[in-house]
Amino acid sequence: MPKVLLSTALLSVTGSLWFLPLTAEDAAMFRGSLAHTGVYDAPGVPKLPSVKWKFQTGGRIISSPAVVNGTVYVGSADGNLYAIDSANGSLKWKFATNGMVTSSPAVSAGIVCFGSFDGSFYAVNAATGQQVWRFDTEGERRFAAKNIHGIQPEGEIMPDFWDFYLSSPAVSDGSVYFGSGDGDVYALDVSSGLVKWKFKTGNVVHASPAIANGTLFIGSFDGSFYALDTVTGKEKWRHKTGEDNVIHNQEGITSSAAVVDGVVYVGCRDSHLYFLDVETGQRIWEMFAGGGWVTNSPAVKDGKVYSGGGSDRQFHALNAKSGAHVFSLDVEGGTFASPAIAGNFLYLATFDNKIRAIDLTTNTLTWKFELNAKPADRAETASPLKPLPFYDDRVASMAKKLQSGVFLSSPVVVGNTIYIGNTDGAVYALQ
Repeated sequence: MPKVLLSTALLSVTGSLWFLPLTAEDAAMFRGSLAHTGVYDAPGVPKLPSVKWKFQTGGRIISSPAVVNGTVYVGSADGNLYAIDSANGSLKWKFATNGMVTSSPAVSAGIVCFGSFDGSFYAVNAATGQQVWRFDTEGERRFAAKNIHGIQPEGEIMPDFWDFYLSSPAVSDGSVYFGSGDGDVYALDVSSGLVKWKFKTGNVVHASPAIANGTLFIGSFDGSFYALDTVTGKEKWRHKTGEDNVIHNQEGITSSAAVVDGVVYVGCRDSHLYFLDVETGQRIWEMFAGGGWVTNSPAVKDGKVYSGGGSDRQFHALNAKSGAHVFSLDVEGGTFASPAIAGNFLYLATFDNKIRAIDLTTNTLTWKFELNAKPADRAETASPLKPLPFYDDRVASMAKKLQSGVFLSSPVVVGNTIYIGNTDGAVYALQ
């Protein structure tokens, strides 16, 4: 059964936890706001940046940073949550868990909330890194199915090695909301970690919740997208996406929704970006992404929605009401990280280890940034052999690719700086 472990040493100080009020430019949670629009109140980086600082962790970075009051909070596959000085990249503190931290943290009233692959959800003091409370779910796991992605052996249930992310929390009105590999969506009291409600879905929940007007929006690997009452956890509506009964790779939702002007925008592994009515869940429009997954979270601004696919290597801008095509951009790598908008520019980090800036006034590529080549002992070794259609070989191939460095972390823009993690294990500040 889920349980809460409260740090009694901190009970007397939680009422006076260190915190400063958020500024307009702070990025306190995944996608920048509860509505998950991906829009940041910042001037951004209109010209090709250089590395201001680099902070090396002991594991790949899949988590996206939160940046609050001069501190960058980000998780690492080495099992730690890091607090890094945003000005110079120096370590303020780190907090250890017993599993990879691929959840993106949320910061509220001096508390940092995040999940770990150890099956626990944590709240720590934002200033000191001391644990405030820990909540144990019924266990974390990746999505799994037989013959996943068409890989052998056909009769074996396999964890999905493309299931990178954990659900990133949203904090609103004294509650913290997140999904879990146990199939539940949770609402906890943010000060105590006590359960307010939980809602059971049909499979792993690694999408992140968006919240608007008292409703929580979240998808599950069961292929359904849910609208839940934030106070009671009761289902308001659900929308069923496409199913794949053949190779178990074209179903399920890991994209986090964006909610704007009565429309919910969410991607799905069935290769569609859906426009849903916020009140009823009725499908307004859908974009087919050419066969590639839509696992990134869309960005929405000024009547346009921006999203990319996986294997089709295309990035699209659409009219946010009608779905009419505005422009498309060819990219060399799949889009798994979510786009960020600051000022008149959109920043896109892709699986080919590049970050692109797109001028939204001209709909053209302005600059393309690529990290320097990795040291020889970290570089991917070329092989004349193609990965075999066997699970172990595909896992090894993925591990090598991640070690060489790709962007799964989403860019966060605060002021004139982009903060982002990379699977080479480093957090970067680009300016």
